Amino acid sequence: MRCVANARMYSVNPPAAAAWKELFGWLAQASGVDLEILDHAFPLPLADLWSRPDLACAFMCGFPFMLATQRPRPVAAPVPAKAPIAGRPVYATCLVVRADANFQTIEDTFGGRVGYTVADSHSGYNALRHHLLPYFQQNGAKLYRESIGPLTTPRRVIEAVLAGDVDVGPLDGYALDLMLRHQPGLGSQIRVVAVTNPAPIPFLVASPGCPDEIIARLQATLATFATAPACAHLRERLCLEAFASVVLEDYDLMLRWDTEARAAGYPEPA
Repeated sequence: MRCVANARMYSVNPPAAAAWKELFGWLAQASGVDLEILDHAFPLPLADLWSRPDLACAFMCGFPFMLATQRPRPVAAPVPAKAPIAGRPVYATCLVVRADANFQTIEDTFGGRVGYTVADSHSGYNALRHHLLPYFQQNGAKLYRESIGPLTTPRRVIEAVLAGDVDVGPLDGYALDLMLRHQPGLGSQIRVVAVTNPAPIPFLVASPGCPDEIIARLQATLATFATAPACAHLRERLCLEAFASVVLEDYDLMLRWDTEARAAGYPEPA
C-alpha cells in the first residue's frame, strides 16, 4: 500500500524541507512502508492534507486535531532538542518583534498591531491569546488597535514583523529553532519579548483508515530515531532529539485555554 508523507508545518525553509524529506526517506526504508513524499506548500490548505485517505505521516497541530469531528490517527510526536521541558514532546510560542524596535516587553507592544497565523492554530493563535488573557482581564479592553491575519505560516509572521506590518507576532518555538539553525542571520533581525507557557507539540498523524500494521511499523521505526547512527546528521539539522508516543489527554490543555478565553469575552488576540 502506497502512502503519503509531508512535513509542511516544519518545512520552514528549503534546508529544513530537504532534511524532512531525508527523514521520510529513512523512515520508508527502515520501516518497509511505501511512503511517497508529498509537496503540499502554502497556499494549499492544510485541512486538505489532513483529510487525505492515503495519509500516513504528516504534522498536525493539536488544536485543530482536538476540534476535529473525525480525527486522524496519532503516529508520533517530535521531541525538540531545545524543548522548554527537556526530553518532552512540548513547545512554546515565542512572541517576536523587530530587533531595532523600541519594545522590551510584551506590554510595550500594546496599542500597536499584533499578528496571528490562523484561528485554529495553537501556537499562532490559541497560545498567544492565552498569554494575553491576564492583560486583557486587567485592562478590561482590547490590547491592540489592530489584529492582523491570517498570516498562516511562521515564515509569513517573520516577514510581517520585519516589514513593519505588525509590531509583534507569534512563532512556534520549534519552527523558530529550525529557522535560526538554517538562517543564522535571522537572529540579528528579531527579538523575543515573551514566551508562552509550554504545550504539547504538533505531531505526526495518519488517516483514520490507515491500517494498524502501517502505523505500528512507523511508530516502531520512529522510536529508534534518537539512537539510529544513520540519523545523527538529521537530528542536528532538524534540531530534534527523538520521537515520542502521543498522549492525547495532554492536548486537552488546548481546549481549556480556548474555553477560558471565550468565557472571559476574549475570543481573539487583539
